[in-house]
Amino acid sequence: MPFISKDWRSPGEEWVKTEEGWEKKKILECGRRFASFQQENLDTRCTGDSFTSDMNTNFGSTMNDSRWLQDEEDKENMINTEVQHNLEEFKSSFSKRSSSNEGVGALQPHCHITIKCTKEIAGFNGLSDAFKRLDFRSAVHDVRRFNYICKLLDLLISHKLTTLSGCAQKVLFNMLEEVAYQVSASQQNMHLLKKLLRQVQLMIDCACWGRPLGSSQLWENHLATINRILAIANQIQITEPGEEVFPKLENMPEECVREVLLRLADHKDLEASAQACAVMGRLCDEQRIWRELCRFHFTPHQVATVLTHRHRPTDWQLAYHKLRKSFGLREEYAEMIQLCRNCRCLFWKSIGHPCIADTDPQFQGKLEDVDKNSLHVPIPPQAFLKFFSL
Repeated sequence: MPFISKDWRSPGEEWVKTEEGWEKKKILECGRRFASFQQENLDTRCTGDSFTSDMNTNFGSTMNDSRWLQDEEDKENMINTEVQHNLEEFKSSFSKRSSSNEGVGALQPHCHITIKCTKEIAGFNGLSDAFKRLDFRSAVHDVRRFNYICKLLDLLISHKLTTLSGCAQKVLFNMLEEVAYQVSASQQNMHLLKKLLRQVQLMIDCACWGRPLGSSQLWENHLATINRILAIANQIQITEPGEEVFPKLENMPEECVREVLLRLADHKDLEASAQACAVMGRLCDEQRIWRELCRFHFTPHQVATVLTHRHRPTDWQLAYHKLRKSFGLREEYAEMIQLCRNCRCLFWKSIGHPCIADTDPQFQGKLEDVDKNSLHVPIPPQAFLKFFSL
């Protein structure tokens, strides 16, 4: 495959033909190094060609064998049976994969990017390569990174999906399938999965010329993946604690329940909590809950814009909704992608990356008078997508 670039001095990339299409050899080698830390007796393949790739192959062969079925109901039952089998297999290996992630972290997933286009460097960054190099599919199973990745998927599906390359679309839907399996295994964040699936359905319904842009074969594969994800979502059942579990949330003192509510950062969570039981419904009407929520999301200057009557008690719930519509909500993530200003590299903060400043003594001397905290810049999801030509 030829290397197409304005820079004729570039040595180009070596590409390898795989079952899923053409892949860069560097990406495949990176994936194999990650996978070697995951294999013991059972190949879980959480990184690179991860666990879901095996399921995609199994589902693909199952779908090919099912072409003789003419009854759509039989096909749906077959998919549900296969999904249930893989759900049980996923949950049984979930603890093994979580414990083995420590070894993967030592490999420090990172991705070098082009910040500025020059005559020597063509300004192009591949989104699918960045997802693979940063090991996003494995990061879905980390509770600290889950919300960050879901926000990225939200932005891509709602605004950028039809502009992505075929490889990037494939990686995106595989990540969404990993999210579905993670939600099914942990029984948490069901609302995020439902929101993403609604956006996918809306995208399919509003496609150009009756279907999304791309080849017919590509979107047949995407639709098969979407059907599997929907089958996974339909089989998720949130189980309540048994009668023997005590105390439950409604049995706790009001002071403890109040402290729980004060740590919720979304008004939708507060509204849902108010409907859960009478105690939380009463506490959610307290002004302190909404006052702290305002102080979390908005600056004192922004809050002052709605405090018009100094001698009248403030309705903090009403003030919150006014501020939300005027300024938007603050986004908070347990962990974000960081940009190293030394080597122009994206990486996860908790894992780190092999930086040029750690290997070059001459470069270290230039950083003696520089604030080390300013060298790593946090990258929100919206800013992350600006590095790529979308």
